Amino acid sequence: MHHVLVIGAGTMGTVHARSYAAMENVELVGIVDIRAERGRELAAETKTEWFASYEEAMEKLARVDIIDVCLPTYLHKTYVQKAADAGKHIICEKPLARNKEEAESIVDYCREKNVKLFVGHVLRFFPEYEKSRQLVQDGAIGNVGVARTFRGGIFPTAWNDWYADYKNSGGLVLDMIIHDFDFLRWCFGDVERVYAKSLLGRGFARMDYALVTLRFQNGMIAHVEGSWAHEGFSMKMELAGSEGIIQYDSAKEKPLIAVNRAKQAGMTGVAVPESPLRENPYFRELKHFIDCIENDREPRVTVEDAVKAVEIARAALESIETGKPVTLV
Repeated sequence: MHHVLVIGAGTMGTVHARSYAAMENVELVGIVDIRAERGRELAAETKTEWFASYEEAMEKLARVDIIDVCLPTYLHKTYVQKAADAGKHIICEKPLARNKEEAESIVDYCREKNVKLFVGHVLRFFPEYEKSRQLVQDGAIGNVGVARTFRGGIFPTAWNDWYADYKNSGGLVLDMIIHDFDFLRWCFGDVERVYAKSLLGRGFARMDYALVTLRFQNGMIAHVEGSWAHEGFSMKMELAGSEGIIQYDSAKEKPLIAVNRAKQAGMTGVAVPESPLRENPYFRELKHFIDCIENDREPRVTVEDAVKAVEIARAALESIETGKPVTLV
């Protein structure tokens, strides 16, 4: 039995707490949140205890094996280090940190303390994205030359309106489309160059938009689009290869479509019956991390992957600020 303490009762803390509460080999031992009403509400829902601070939880709880950090990005380093100091394994929501240097220092600190660190890049656990990568790996659409992704929704609100603080949140580039940076790197390897444009600094109230072009070391080009100016939420993906195309649009009521050009005549696309609605990707992600702790396995998302995702995002932000492409070493 693994005893998990969740720090943060916001959107992701709620998702994580509900996932742990549904696992057979996990006991959710507490929720930490400075907001008493929100903390008590989530604790009651998940049948656990609420604590006003990390220190209170660690003092009163008889056993904690894993600490799950679901706090604003700028608080990650502080609380990951506190957990590492206590000798606990850590699951931390993405992005790991606000910049590459901070991310690397977090990774090094956990290694020094000999604790495991896992970072929640959940897109790798969405069935559509898993299947797409497998199709690419299997050569189902030949050599992929161009990819296009979109991720968008309304401008998020949260505790202390921290998303609106660009210094602390990094805007949608660091907080949201980092999902797509990680997924594309998972599929196609390391990024060589980044060029980006956005609304940053143009004075639009509570709206953000960015278009990021990535050139990979293998020559593949990806266009990553993100928006915090839409109602609702949706994500899209299009991977174009020499022999076919893979398309996915969460806003459409249909599964992932993979079309092979050579077989397309007289046929519709071949539908792959995979949907994130059939199994919660967050549950799958956290269950995977628990299994990695239990069996000392390498996770699907490594800490090196998490650092690379932050590096790409920061390169995009640098490009936005300077108007120039940024080359990654």
